[in-house]
Amino acid sequence: MSDLRDAAMSSKAWPFEEARKLLKRVEKRPPEKGYVLFETGYGPSGLPHIGTFGEVLRTTMIRRAFEAISDIPTRLICFSDDMDGMRKVPSNVPNQEMLHENLQRPLTSVPDPFGTHESFGHHNNAMLRRFLDTFGFEYEFYSATEFYKSGRFDEVLKRATERYDDIMAVMLKSLREERQQTYSIFLPIHPETGRVLYVPMKHVDAQAHTITFDDEEGCEWTLPVTGGNVKLQWKPDFGARWAALDVDFEMYGKDHSTNTPIYDRICEILGGKKPEHFTYELFLDENGEKISKSKGNGLTIDEWLTYAATESLSYFMFQKPKTAKRLWWDVIPKAVDEYHQQLRAFPDQDTKAQLANPVWHIHNGNPPKSDMVVPFAMLLNLASVAGADDKDGLWGFIKRYAPDASPETHPHLDEAAEFAVRYFRDFVAPTRQFRAPDEKERAAMEDLVARLKTWEGGLDAEELQSLVFAVGKDHAFDPLRDWFKALYEVILGASQGPRFGGFIALYGVDETVKLIEGALARG
Repeated sequence: MSDLRDAAMSSKAWPFEEARKLLKRVEKRPPEKGYVLFETGYGPSGLPHIGTFGEVLRTTMIRRAFEAISDIPTRLICFSDDMDGMRKVPSNVPNQEMLHENLQRPLTSVPDPFGTHESFGHHNNAMLRRFLDTFGFEYEFYSATEFYKSGRFDEVLKRATERYDDIMAVMLKSLREERQQTYSIFLPIHPETGRVLYVPMKHVDAQAHTITFDDEEGCEWTLPVTGGNVKLQWKPDFGARWAALDVDFEMYGKDHSTNTPIYDRICEILGGKKPEHFTYELFLDENGEKISKSKGNGLTIDEWLTYAATESLSYFMFQKPKTAKRLWWDVIPKAVDEYHQQLRAFPDQDTKAQLANPVWHIHNGNPPKSDMVVPFAMLLNLASVAGADDKDGLWGFIKRYAPDASPETHPHLDEAAEFAVRYFRDFVAPTRQFRAPDEKERAAMEDLVARLKTWEGGLDAEELQSLVFAVGKDHAFDPLRDWFKALYEVILGASQGPRFGGFIALYGVDETVKLIEGALARG
């Protein structure tokens, strides 16, 4: 066993911890299908949100961790439950009236409100696949509509008629008495209206594999459960899918966790082996509410990628999956800078530390070198004081600070400069609030100006930081962070900012003097 595999077998990074649980499942009896199957599920009832992407990313991280400790081949399926009936109309899509007319029809039978795809389900599936392809995921896409209609689900559906009472017994325990009276695991697709029906069964024929029911108008129908005539309710569908595909691993959000015993038991009743699970905490919007496809609250993937590179989002998703995370605009700059800090640390780490480093999991063990010689937070402040309209306005300052840097040699820095200008324009500029200094702060800032005017130490960021630090100490700021907070609020119009010495080195000593003098004159 290689040194890497030895280290991976004891790594405390959560993808390796989950991978080892999966290895225990298969190492004594490798799967007959010849591979370990990972699955993620997607309900395309609304536009895919960032949590859906996170599920695929985190599953991929566990898959790669598993491949580091085992030679058993792996596959990843992204399964879209696009045969589900549209129960409500998402508020963030056009043509609301048309969609209301198509309520309860399978999502792949609902016309596309955007007019670009065969159906609303096809549109949302395409969006999801585009997002996943942007990040280079290796996956196979499965459509529930195709899965049911092609017959690939038929054997499990037949088994469900044969073991109907056992499955119903599991489900009825979880339902209120009123719901128990009308519940069935089978949802017929009406032969005439095409709508998904939530009606009780009059008879389930375990030999003919048919169901008999009355529709909403009181007409009796008998349909085979095969061939796409019927779909399963969502909880039985989970377990049935696991049994049909022989799924080895699936993760889902905390809101599903209470249903895990139901999914597992139904999978076993239908002849399958329950998979390994991983439950993650939910993503929250700016108000601490769960993000939702139908509401469209929280950040979208496209919105994040407007202001930062894909790797920063992957880094955000890696962090503490068992902890609920607030997902809003202000987390982006922090994620960018922390990702690059981890990139810079990686080459000097031993194998154990590298396996715990998020960038190992983001880049499958082969992270690139960081060329971010200027932190993203610093670029934001530079965009602020320089009034830069485009990244070219920042490069003049960057080159003085790092003469060897250029857009060609530092492509990630160049990309970040463009993101910084965009982020500043859209989020920082509208909310800036400058304040006047008090007497103590004014005296300290005038002292800093005087010392900078006679400064002969060049653009060394650490020496400049020491100078700013000394001014704050000489003027009895305690704690010293109050001194730096005053600089940020008076000069930059923000409550926090970069290491001020680094900012001076980047912006320039003379330019910083003018900046402070302008702020004092303004106050």
